[in-house]
Amino acid sequence: MSTPTTQGLYPAEHRALRELYAMTRQLAAHWDRTGERLGGRPQTALAAGVASAQELLGELTERTAAHGLHGFPMAQGVGGRLAGLRKAGDLLLERNQALRSAVLDVQHVVTLLAYLSALADRRGDAELAAWERRWESRLRGAQDAVEATVVTLAEDPDDAILPAEDSVLGRAGHTVASGMGTLGEAIDGSPLGRAARRFGRPGR
Repeated sequence: MSTPTTQGLYPAEHRALRELYAMTRQLAAHWDRTGERLGGRPQTALAAGVASAQELLGELTERTAAHGLHGFPMAQGVGGRLAGLRKAGDLLLERNQALRSAVLDVQHVVTLLAYLSALADRRGDAELAAWERRWESRLRGAQDAVEATVVTLAEDPDDAILPAEDSVLGRAGHTVASGMGTLGEAIDGSPLGRAARRFGRPGR
């Protein structure tokens, strides 16, 4: 049976709390940049999530310091680098795709907080578990707000498929992605595609 370390945490908690630092930092940085790119209602919804993520990081620093666990510079640095990778990947996305992709950031953090609260409960730390559940609920609210904003993009279908990044690189990346999609559709509708479906259906 797992027992707490000298820091008063399960090893699983220690790892997950460091991950929480990294993923919350990634959430804040990626949502901030995505909001700047998309503007309007998406930016408003994302900005509220950024503020919550930054507040969570501040409280997390106080909570984990009592256990000798610190998330800066390494764990938060990893989060910043992950956000940079997401930023580059967004160059290939449409506006609706970029916003839907951003939802994955907060889903990760919400699930991680639920896992952490269960660990704290098992260890008998009701105070930490309650704090983690409070933040799980708060960020779930941010997730709901962004998901609702995704749906509003359907009000203007042409705008929804514009490049997420309104720059030379963004437009070029969007053109490449659209070209690949068009090529895929052409192959799927060709005799080669029909043959592949006839003889190589998934699950056979």
